[in-house]
Amino acid sequence: MKYLVIYEKSSNGWGAYPDLPGLGIAAKTLDQAKDLIREAIEFHLEGMREHGDSIPVPSAVTEYVSV
Repeated sequence: MKYLVIYEKSSNGWGAYPDLPGLGIAAKTLDQAKDLIREAIEFHLEGMREHGDSIPVPSAVTEYVSV
């Protein structure tokens, strides 16, 4: 499955927030954020499977708006 991830720059690093409830990471660099969120998603889904939880279907949609 493909999950949308939003990467957000802050004053001291990067945050990454996937289309999965309750999951997000913080990192110093964008490259670190990309690596960490991939690992976090895999770990999160593995845990959900082990506990018999249903895996959420991706539901986020993105769009750029020009103003």
